[in-house]
Amino acid sequence: MGSCLSSDGGGGRSSLGSSASGPGSRSKKGKKAGRRRKRRNSSSRYESNHGDDQLHKIPGRMFLNGASGIASLFSQQGKKGTNQDAMIVWESFGSKKDTVFCGVFDGHGPFGHMVARRVRDSLPLKLNSHWEVSLEGGELRQSSIGTAGSMTSEETATVCVDEELMPSIDLEEEKLPGVFTTLKESFLKAFKVMDKELKLSPKIDCFCSGTTAVTLVKQGQDILIGNVGDSRAVLGTRDHNDCLVAVQLTEDLKPNLPKELERIHRHKGRVFALQDEPEVARVWLPNCDSPGLAMARAFGDFCLKDFGLISEPEISYHRSTEKDEFIVLATDGIWDVLSNKEVVDIVASAPARSIASRSLVEHAVRAWRLRYPTSKVDDCAAVCLFLDPKIDDPPIISSDENGDKPETSPTIFRESEDWSALEGVTRANTMLTLPRFEEGERQRAVGKKAKK
Repeated sequence: MGSCLSSDGGGGRSSLGSSASGPGSRSKKGKKAGRRRKRRNSSSRYESNHGDDQLHKIPGRMFLNGASGIASLFSQQGKKGTNQDAMIVWESFGSKKDTVFCGVFDGHGPFGHMVARRVRDSLPLKLNSHWEVSLEGGELRQSSIGTAGSMTSEETATVCVDEELMPSIDLEEEKLPGVFTTLKESFLKAFKVMDKELKLSPKIDCFCSGTTAVTLVKQGQDILIGNVGDSRAVLGTRDHNDCLVAVQLTEDLKPNLPKELERIHRHKGRVFALQDEPEVARVWLPNCDSPGLAMARAFGDFCLKDFGLISEPEISYHRSTEKDEFIVLATDGIWDVLSNKEVVDIVASAPARSIASRSLVEHAVRAWRLRYPTSKVDDCAAVCLFLDPKIDDPPIISSDENGDKPETSPTIFRESEDWSALEGVTRANTMLTLPRFEEGERQRAVGKKAKK
């Protein structure tokens, strides 16, 4: 457990600590350190002061079905129980008028709905806090880079950049805009801290529950995406013939991808598909046919964190042009039944932008019923971010929460409680088998690695 959290100590070995000497330089360093502490404390207060009630009242922050001048979002509960999908659009993110944060989160496991909502509420705050610190000055950014550079290969995010910007992923990052470096560092740190918070949370049992996250920050024309799991971001743009085409901006991080498979095997995890669903590769514990997780990266799921599952995001970058029209973020309830091209066509043909996401979800639900009549429809959530806003209306929030209610219970939830979301047979449940671990069994399950 917790292998993705093992690099905290690397930052203390930054070469910046010995780069200056003498009383004068110590004084300067002390002043700079004080400013950094003040900024960190300010960011911490910003995060701690935003409880659930305050978060839900922030202007420009939408997490229910609704729309604004630049985005629409919609989620619908499937037929498997509690709606485990969550979503968010936050305009003027970080008090920057030209910046927006978007995200969708697909929970899985007994308490996946709680994990998804916790990440939805907390991750943007953590990202903003780390971004503020990174923007403070060159010295802190270099220290942050040194910290990230000290991580092991499986603890750092893979960085891929849109083909329009670079023909090879080996292009040096310094050729990209400065916002890429600062935001990339902030994404890496925020995701890491978020997963650690889930591990230590006394209110949510994340041992066999987790969530995906595909998140986007758009500042001006610069778009950075952090992705964990198998939710997806797709761009709707025009080609040289002015035809609408779909460009996938993220990769579905499935366990059978070579880079993911190698890491999982190196950590003694197993990857295989069952005979009745040969197209769905899953991650399994070394000596136990559970939990059967259908993704290689996720928040939570700490039963697998010592066996190759990680929460580090894959970072991708895109610079929007006048040909780009919108970006769709959606959970796999959409992508399992609709192609990228079908999705962008549905969004583009919606009668109004304010109902684009709803139209997309309704198409997906109909596709589920037609293609898999004996399966239970999956939860669906979609965010449509329009890159050429034509109106500037206040947010339109639906009164229907679709089961997305704020968490108010102060008690911890355990896996022994009844939970209906895994009942029945679906085309591909994210988590196939959930082990009923007692506390002692959990320790033995993860302790087998140390004996090898």
